[in-house]
Amino acid sequence: AMAQQTSRFAFTPIQAYGDGTVHVPEGYSWKILTRWGDPLFSDAPAFDPKKGVPAAGSDRVFGENTDGMELFNIGGHEVLAVNSEYVNNEVNLPHAAEGVPASADDVRTLQNLQGVTVMEIAEGQDGWSIVKDSPYNRRITNNTPMTIDGPAAGHDLMKTTADSTGMSSLGTFNNCGSGRTPWGTYLTCEENFNGYFGATGSLPADEKVAAGYKRYGINEKGAGYNYHAFDERFDVSKHPNEPHRAGYIVEIDPSKPDSTPVKRTALGRFKHENAASVVAPDGRVVVYMGDDERGEFMYKWVSRHIYVPGGETTTLLTDGTLFAAKFNDDMTGEWLPLTPESTGMTAAEIAIFTRTAASKAGATTMDRPEWVAVNPVAIEAYCCLTNNSRRGAKADDGNIRANAGGDAMAVNAVNPRETNNYGQIVRWRPENQDHAAAKFAWDLYVMAGNPQVHPDSPYAGTPNINTGNMFNSPDGMVIDSTGLIWIQTDGEDSNEGDYAGMGNNQMLAGDPVTGEIHRFLTGPKGAEVTGLCWSSDRRTMFVGIQHPSAPFPDGEGNLPRSSIIAIKREDNALVG
Repeated sequence: AMAQQTSRFAFTPIQAYGDGTVHVPEGYSWKILTRWGDPLFSDAPAFDPKKGVPAAGSDRVFGENTDGMELFNIGGHEVLAVNSEYVNNEVNLPHAAEGVPASADDVRTLQNLQGVTVMEIAEGQDGWSIVKDSPYNRRITNNTPMTIDGPAAGHDLMKTTADSTGMSSLGTFNNCGSGRTPWGTYLTCEENFNGYFGATGSLPADEKVAAGYKRYGINEKGAGYNYHAFDERFDVSKHPNEPHRAGYIVEIDPSKPDSTPVKRTALGRFKHENAASVVAPDGRVVVYMGDDERGEFMYKWVSRHIYVPGGETTTLLTDGTLFAAKFNDDMTGEWLPLTPESTGMTAAEIAIFTRTAASKAGATTMDRPEWVAVNPVAIEAYCCLTNNSRRGAKADDGNIRANAGGDAMAVNAVNPRETNNYGQIVRWRPENQDHAAAKFAWDLYVMAGNPQVHPDSPYAGTPNINTGNMFNSPDGMVIDSTGLIWIQTDGEDSNEGDYAGMGNNQMLAGDPVTGEIHRFLTGPKGAEVTGLCWSSDRRTMFVGIQHPSAPFPDGEGNLPRSSIIAIKREDNALVG
């Protein structure tokens, strides 16, 4: 008789690798779907393997540094929406000294290669590729017109010289993780938006604005994009409210290429990692979100109205309540409502200065909440707490290090390790099997670590970590239709010291019931593995490879290119 299959894993785990390419298990293969600079339209400029993409037409190609993505089947067409989180200046502007933009053209190139790509893809004899000139193909950049919706819309803090109404803005920024709504739209999440702004003069004196700048990290220098030198909109000494118009979740309808993306300010302004949606038993829409900065918070949105398939959806991300998470040391937790009553702030102020509202409510400082994933086959959700080197550490004044709002980052049950360089994944189960409930029970699904370097220590990780599946900095996370948890890493790939034996960044699969974790994929040196979705027939898995080192994937002497790969089983069976 045949032995009965008892493991949930359909693959043999692979070893760690430290080389310049992608590895997948025996019986699986991978191919490039697309790379930075590949054309979406016939009129797109050709990619130059030494010089990259010219300024003219840089908004007609696939963007750089691919991150979160979702696949939509629209009338039988496979349409992929993909974030381009940021740009590596030196890679995109190889002609510029140290990658510092020296002209308006340089800035425009960088602005065009970020944001979102919506594109139709199809499978042919040679695998998957972009359907060039598809009516669904679209680039959404740092300059695309957006509608501002929700409590912050029209508020004085949102008004600028160019937009006296505070109701429309240009561009989406630092698009990190993603999400999808039950009604088939794409949610792109603005994360480190602060780095695009700088100042040629003095920073604003207004107390509220200045406090917001401090909490969100807006300063004179920015992050090296140098937009403010050539595009006045990003000069906060001239346009102090412009940063208030970034840091949101943006809803995009991939089925309507002419639609205007909508910034949903009700879901809060912070460094959004991703957005995980689920419909509660009573039909209300719940969206879980993480704020990816050391000592910041986890959030949840609960709509006021219910989702009716085919019905009106315009209020579902506008009317409702935003909550921040409090994790108690007794393995219980609660969602604290962020309302004018609980914070002493107006609804618009809560939407614009959400971090301040969550601090006032008493939320728990976390180890950089990144992707949240909701289990489709059990009433539970998970969040990757990627790392926090400052947890429990002392500042110069002798006090425990704090976040930018002054909330101490002391060790607590859900973030139990000082100077946590490995990260952990928290799981919570809402009360009464209801994601809209105010209370939950939690545990740690895994603490990453290195049992080889730190045996019998908290830094060895939990018992489900062994020398064969070690990783650090869990970041991306998606739970497939069968309930397997796919974990992607964005950590240290030195493969030495504390990280010996971990190799390059990777993707692992976890069984939520047994806790087992097996390594499925390793990325090329230098890359983060991020973004995961499946073709409609579940026979292809799409995975993002962000900021690889040269020469991936084009070979020696060529610029490195962020890419999306398509993974299949050689027997063409389901992969998730």
